[in-house]
Amino acid sequence: MPFPPIRITVLGSGTSVGVPTIGCHCAVCTSTDPRDQRLRPSILLSYSSRNVLIDTTPDFRTQALRARIEHLDAVVFTHAHADHIMGLDDVRPFNFRQRGQIPIYAAEGTMAAIQRSFPYIFSEGAKNLNVPKLDTHIIGEEPFDVLGLEFLAVPVLHGKQTIFGFRFGGAAYLTDHSAIPEASLELLRDLDVLFLDALRYKPHPTHSTVEQSLATVESLQPQRAYFTHICHDLGHELAESLLPPHVRLAYDGLEIDVEARA
Repeated sequence: MPFPPIRITVLGSGTSVGVPTIGCHCAVCTSTDPRDQRLRPSILLSYSSRNVLIDTTPDFRTQALRARIEHLDAVVFTHAHADHIMGLDDVRPFNFRQRGQIPIYAAEGTMAAIQRSFPYIFSEGAKNLNVPKLDTHIIGEEPFDVLGLEFLAVPVLHGKQTIFGFRFGGAAYLTDHSAIPEASLELLRDLDVLFLDALRYKPHPTHSTVEQSLATVESLQPQRAYFTHICHDLGHELAESLLPPHVRLAYDGLEIDVEARA
């Protein structure tokens, strides 16, 4: 079954504290380049009149308003850190407009952490309250369907923790990774578009660096690569000028079309 055409919208390209960083007056945090204004990391996939969100950041309300998202059909989670889940309550307006539940997809441990973080959503009495209405789906390493698009979970290491990136159609989105196991690299070949974590130049215990992600691009040879989860060490214009032409920095509001693929 062919994949539908997909539009990828970068809702946030920043690290866990965003850019500008609170209280910081560095050149990037005070930059007037809008590409240096980075909300927490998330993307929206639009295909076949569907909108599927990857991660609900603490900035989700702002992201949804800025991108003019008027309906939300599903949410897929990479992992349960605060910068990836804490905007979950802001799906409520979509419940109101759509008059139905929104399916969410996450690994078992991630789903359990989400439920612990939002007990009022998942409690027995929640169905009678003004809370998000969600239909939970546990995912593993087997491919899973989200409204007609096949997703493949790609395990990556985020420090000592294993979390998921995702491949869908001719694209893959990997955020928050310090290493990609060999078996997962094999799942990422023959891509049109690859998103990779590239936090900064200096080594970090739980995130990839620009140098490490460039090596991943060289190994996998996607047609295009975009670096995301970027901190204030990287000013967009200068950092991008040092990259190969087929490797760019993601920025908030970036839209990428991925062709349908068999």
